[in-house]
Amino acid sequence: MKYIFNLEQLCPATFAFHVISGKWNLPILAYLSEEEAIRYNELKRRLPGITGTTLTNCLKDLINYGIIHREQYNEVPPRVEYSLSPSGRELVPLIASIVAWGERNIHSLEKE
Repeated sequence: MKYIFNLEQLCPATFAFHVISGKWNLPILAYLSEEEAIRYNELKRRLPGITGTTLTNCLKDLINYGIIHREQYNEVPPRVEYSLSPSGRELVPLIASIVAWGERNIHSLEKE
């Protein structure tokens, strides 16, 4: 089979799919795309089944990738909000395109 992509140049695509892969990254990004900012406990409430440790680790990973921004306010009690970074907002239409492709093609499995 002849590929239309140079396999050596797919490293950026591999990185991009790694960022959005995982059980919780896409749902986290979906909720963040709906809000200007969201607090940790609200995000945890919207993700039934996620543990606190898992949510914390996913958020840290997405922060390290530059996809989300963490803002800590020096108040009592402390307040932390998460939002999409400019890079994260750039991902939203790309993910929407992937979802649309999936909707168009998900039934192709039934045809086989």
